[in-house]
Amino acid sequence: MADETPSYEAAREELVEVVRRLEQGGTTLEESLALWERGEKLARTCQEWLDGARKKLDAALEAED
Repeated sequence: MADETPSYEAAREELVEVVRRLEQGGTTLEESLALWERGEKLARTCQEWLDGARKKLDAALEAED
């Protein structure tokens, strides 16, 4: 799954889990950094999905006008 882009729902679900683990604590600095980096990547993936959806919505609204 390293090269595959997850669905919005999968990325969001994993991001929630990453945040939960970071907030819970109890991880080493190395683990925390890896979680943070994964969270950043997941957040970008979610934003890309949302940006794509916004573009489609804007295009549909323009087509109606």
